[in-house]
Amino acid sequence: MLQRITTIPDPYEPFLLSQGIRLGDLLFISGQAGYDVDGQIVQGTAQGEQAFANLRRALVAGGSSLADVVKVTIFLTDMGDFSKVVDLRRKFFTPPYPADSIVEVKGLYLPDVMIEIEAIAAAGGNRRSV
Repeated sequence: MLQRITTIPDPYEPFLLSQGIRLGDLLFISGQAGYDVDGQIVQGTAQGEQAFANLRRALVAGGSSLADVVKVTIFLTDMGDFSKVVDLRRKFFTPPYPADSIVEVKGLYLPDVMIEIEAIAAAGGNRRSV
């Protein structure tokens, strides 16, 4: 059975998508951007850190954590920020690091958005060993 994961705020609600979906012991988190508690996009390089923090919040809402992420896909509007993403991965994830795809895109859902992170994680007690 599918379970919708919600967070407050949920800036994606107007777009008719879920922050995440839980299916059994798997959690599928929609792309998380660098928005603050008011749903406004933070400026500059702080977006990356905020996007990871929002990912953590969505995972917790679904009964998981950053330590349980098995796969992330990171979308960047500028691959020149790749090294900053590696630093963020080091800050927010621990070994064994999750599988990852990093993709440069022309644009994201709003013009100011520079990064978006989606994830698949274990949930419900089926945690990966760290």
